[in-house]
Amino acid sequence: MIERFGVKQCKNVAIIMDGNGRWATERTHRRVWGHVRGSSVVSDIVESADDLCVESLTLYAFSTENWCRPEFEVKTLFKLLKKFLLKERAKLLKNNIKFRVIGDWSRLPEETKLLIADLQETTKDFTGLKLTFAFGYGGRSEIVNSVKKLVESGKEITEENLSDSLYAPDIKDIDLLIRTGGDQRISNFLLWQCAYAELYFTETRWPAFTREEFESIIFNVENRERRFGAVSCMESLESTKKLAEQNGSLFS
Repeated sequence: MIERFGVKQCKNVAIIMDGNGRWATERTHRRVWGHVRGSSVVSDIVESADDLCVESLTLYAFSTENWCRPEFEVKTLFKLLKKFLLKERAKLLKNNIKFRVIGDWSRLPEETKLLIADLQETTKDFTGLKLTFAFGYGGRSEIVNSVKKLVESGKEITEENLSDSLYAPDIKDIDLLIRTGGDQRISNFLLWQCAYAELYFTETRWPAFTREEFESIIFNVENRERRFGAVSCMESLESTKKLAEQNGSLFS
């Protein structure tokens, strides 16, 4: 197990929480039962990320494409989000966790939107783990919206300005993207932020995902050599860019 303050490479982690419905149907339950069971896993993973001093944890809770799912399943996801906000609020405040939701959550029930707005406002200046739920989210939509912001503001469209115009610019680049459930794709999730992310795909369905497996994945990736286009291990993408600029000037 990684000791507290031991995480060096996996500072910004994102998870596609997949496999809920399949987990349920494999046990002859309705798909929604998988979402109910899966929601109980979130608290353990958030606690583990906080213990490991991960800087940010972004969870893909509901994509723009998920609106095509059966109405009952969508409404169940709404209820589970509300339940999480009510149940976990005190713990988030106690542990100095900054909470937010990115994406289009305008179609959520009014009471849930008020809970989100209140928790975001209350924790906006917190300095601990940045916990983000992506709800009604699509990576392409986020990039398009960012470009529109820059055009409307008259700012130059550069990588730095586009990054600063994203839904949650302080999350920065994702270091590790985990997908549970067995599928090996990123499904329109944090397309800009995952440009150099380490990818980890596990067969484990989200309702069966444990704190121990999460920490094992972190440990595995912590021991990978990340080069960011260089020939040897580099600390970050930013450090690689600086070195590339310095070396590039030698040929000008």
